[in-house]
Amino acid sequence: MLLTVAELERAPIAFDQEVAPGQIDFGEELHVLHSLHTSGIADLLREHRGPHEIVADIRVRASYQARVEVLCARCLEPVQHALDNTFDLLFRPLGVDPHGDDRSISPSETEIGYYEKSGLLLEDVLREQILLSLPARTLCALSCKGLCTRCGCNLNTETCNCANDIADPRWATLGSIRSQKKP
Repeated sequence: MLLTVAELERAPIAFDQEVAPGQIDFGEELHVLHSLHTSGIADLLREHRGPHEIVADIRVRASYQARVEVLCARCLEPVQHALDNTFDLLFRPLGVDPHGDDRSISPSETEIGYYEKSGLLLEDVLREQILLSLPARTLCALSCKGLCTRCGCNLNTETCNCANDIADPRWATLGSIRSQKKP
């Protein structure tokens, strides 16, 4: 759904949508299991920056509910997450804020996004918000043993036949010191 300034100048846009799995590209590591539900409102805020400069900001207030599947960071088994979040975001036209190469931003500026001339795609906003709501590292369980570094078997479900006592050659000097200290 494209939210354009021209449409928002007439009236705020209310939306209540079901987004089918696969309609938003989350990459290979995240899959939406059932349709994603979103509802909210988008409106136009006029920011006065002087007597003749008015910036058209788009404000999106919405919620979403989804069930997604992400791979475990250790064993690569699928892990499901139920998401139910709300957001209130402000989007400004790209290029209206002067940016230097190296400048710090204030905490309030971290909540401002940018849109191009054509407008703002609601699907892009949802993709960003869903990815930000997930943990940085998903685990199937805190006790997940992961994959064997040699053969790749899932150590949670299989017993690995690889030798456990093969030492890293970089530690060989320390191993010889330990053997010298033993009586």
